[in-house]
Amino acid sequence: MIGKLFTRRKPDEEPAQTPTGRRLYAVGDIHGRLDLLRQLHRRIQKHAAAENYTSHNVIIYLGDYVDRGADSRGVIDLLLSEPLPGFNTIYLKGNHEDSLLRFLTDEWHGPQWFAYGGEATLESYAVRAPRPSSDPAELKRAQTEFARQLPATHLDFFKRLQSLYVEGDYAFVHAGIRPGIALEEQSDEDLLWIRDEFLRCNDEFGKIIVHGHSITEAPTVRHNRIGIDTGAFATGCLTCLVLEGTGRRFLHT
Repeated sequence: MIGKLFTRRKPDEEPAQTPTGRRLYAVGDIHGRLDLLRQLHRRIQKHAAAENYTSHNVIIYLGDYVDRGADSRGVIDLLLSEPLPGFNTIYLKGNHEDSLLRFLTDEWHGPQWFAYGGEATLESYAVRAPRPSSDPAELKRAQTEFARQLPATHLDFFKRLQSLYVEGDYAFVHAGIRPGIALEEQSDEDLLWIRDEFLRCNDEFGKIIVHGHSITEAPTVRHNRIGIDTGAFATGCLTCLVLEGTGRRFLHT
């Protein structure tokens, strides 16, 4: 099964496609924007209802549900309590969820997490951010309070997130992959955090890589990757890539 799953595509095997009867919706980085997630869900449901009912709908969230925006807790509540009806749902892990989990076991990871939006997540769970952010006693207090305020269902959600999903000629990850390394041998560190080495690479990866993590004004479509992080927390534009057969289109808030 693994060998078949990661069979390498040849450069002349165009166009890429999804399996017959499968429609895939990939959602970019949400970052605490519950308002935008609700809007995008409505657009996705409207699109799916207007299309062929014989298709099986799959929605893939590319990670970074938390941080920066005002309602990280609300985003997780919505994903857990109101999954889109009739959709098979895949939740991927982002580097921000990785940092959240690290903080729960190591308070000294806090300043790094707070530097790119972690304080907003604490506040959404009614935890006062450390002041100053590097004070040992404050870090320990915030870690203890966060662990107490975080619902068990949310912690379980974060721990169960997967790093890679493959379907048809596409592979879905949060950040990207390490060039020159087979998909099945990629490290979680690279899948969650890589940037320049991946973005600058023109090599074929065996699959078209669908990713978030690196913000662009509009979706980026290359022969080897499609980036859909349009900076929702700041721009108000949350993007979804729709793949069906050989077709591609985008939905936006």
